Amino acid sequence: MLELLWIEEVAHENTSYKVLFPITTPLMARPPQVLPEQAVFVLELGTFNLDVELLNITFPTMVLTVAECNARGFNVQEQRSPDNTLKTLRMEVPFSDPVRRAEQGVTTFTLQLIYGLVIFPEYAPFSHSAVVDAVLLDIVPPSVTGNCDQENFHITVDYRNQEPFFVVLVGKRLLNHEFAQQYLTEGDTDFTITLPFSSPDAVFELASLSLPCSVHSSSVRSRLDVALLNPYNNMTIKYFSLACSFLKTLTECFSNGTMTALAVKVESAPGLNPGQLTLSDPACGPTYSDDRFAYFHFTVNSCGTTRKFINNVMLYENEISLPDELEVKLNATTSSEEEYQLKVSCYYVANITRTLAFLTRPRDNEPFAETGTGRLMVRMRLAQDASYNTFHQEEDYPVVRYLRQPLHFEVELTTSSDPKVALVLDHCWATLNEDRDSRPRWNLIINGCENPEDPYSVVFHPVEADARVRFPPHVKRFEAYMFSFAGDAVEPSGQVFVHCDVVICDASSPTGGPCSRQCVNQDNLKRGRSCYAFQTLADHN
Repeated sequence: MLELLWIEEVAHENTSYKVLFPITTPLMARPPQVLPEQAVFVLELGTFNLDVELLNITFPTMVLTVAECNARGFNVQEQRSPDNTLKTLRMEVPFSDPVRRAEQGVTTFTLQLIYGLVIFPEYAPFSHSAVVDAVLLDIVPPSVTGNCDQENFHITVDYRNQEPFFVVLVGKRLLNHEFAQQYLTEGDTDFTITLPFSSPDAVFELASLSLPCSVHSSSVRSRLDVALLNPYNNMTIKYFSLACSFLKTLTECFSNGTMTALAVKVESAPGLNPGQLTLSDPACGPTYSDDRFAYFHFTVNSCGTTRKFINNVMLYENEISLPDELEVKLNATTSSEEEYQLKVSCYYVANITRTLAFLTRPRDNEPFAETGTGRLMVRMRLAQDASYNTFHQEEDYPVVRYLRQPLHFEVELTTSSDPKVALVLDHCWATLNEDRDSRPRWNLIINGCENPEDPYSVVFHPVEADARVRFPPHVKRFEAYMFSFAGDAVEPSGQVFVHCDVVICDASSPTGGPCSRQCVNQDNLKRGRSCYAFQTLADHN
């Protein structure tokens, strides 16, 4: 629609003129999609206004309404635009319905159809035809093979000339990414799953089954079931089962007269709880058990073990089973009689002499202790007086002191009970805040000695052993005099933070550096200083 509007100058009247031009817009091309892995065609037709309806679809052999198409599984749907003003027709047709043509190495699926549509309310019919081809390589069914070594299953799945279009069920568990990372090895057109016999994905079975369930170590096998499934309908594409005998015995005999036995839950006794199994003596239960195993450890003269002599051999036998009352209860709750009896035995030669040989040689060197690492805790505290018997607590800070009033510090190694180590003060200094690297800074102790430029140098106090101090070398005490930073043009903050660096030394053999440093006593210089009364905080590093 084109509208022209003008105003007459004299009459000042509005005049408008409208012209309508018919416009025809072609359908937007939407190429049909083919999903080979799902074996379906996906077709979209549109877009249309909301007054267009799909009546039927004509196939080469039949005409189906929309309801009949959906009944056959073609899944015909209308998809609306976000503003609900336009719509698109979508349909899925399986490969089983189109015409199928096989050639050498490939199979072609052809879908021919005609959409029958109508425009309301005029009931004006129109149609749209389409031909879609899907060319696929011939599908060779995957194969599954397997073998066993002494401890593991090895299952190989060969999917030949196609990408894997199936999911793998190992035992009762789907092969997911985490499972594959741990047990799967990939090749060009195949992959191999390696699982131990004891994996929870395998089941234990008896090579020959008889009721009641009498278990012998040589008859127990581990079986792994593998199935390839269609992910869309869970139909089985390929099934494979591999059973392998244990090459290691379930019973071990030791020369000190002890036996171990491993009882496994077999498939023929699904209701068995291995933790309820016992030896011939019901008081002898498993040392360890879970939902698949029970492990027993006992001596040959306990737990109802019997002994008999056969020529020059002593044979010890025992039996693993359920106690009578539990066996009756188990049989009452199952449709068939389920019993579990595992016979275990060990034999020893009655008269035998063994020779034990050994050699001695001198040590190449004397034993010594290697240097190790550990955590040592050091704390610094402010004593209330020169006796160093009582100390300020955390809640006392900041502690108020007047200028030139003595401050009594104690630095202690708290977590060591080694009398051969000693704590040495390396550097101590004061700052205006808690940042040990901040400026300004005044040194109290330099290289283990008092600051020669300090007119009120620190005083070191000796430490004697008493009821509190067990190792005097672990403790250092010094006395400093209260001062204030007066060089800043701004009024001083009124707080001073004291920091110390310490060194842990071998007291018996100092190796130089701060561990063997000696200080020269100097007379303290008495000079005046302009200071202010302030508070201070003790800190250590």
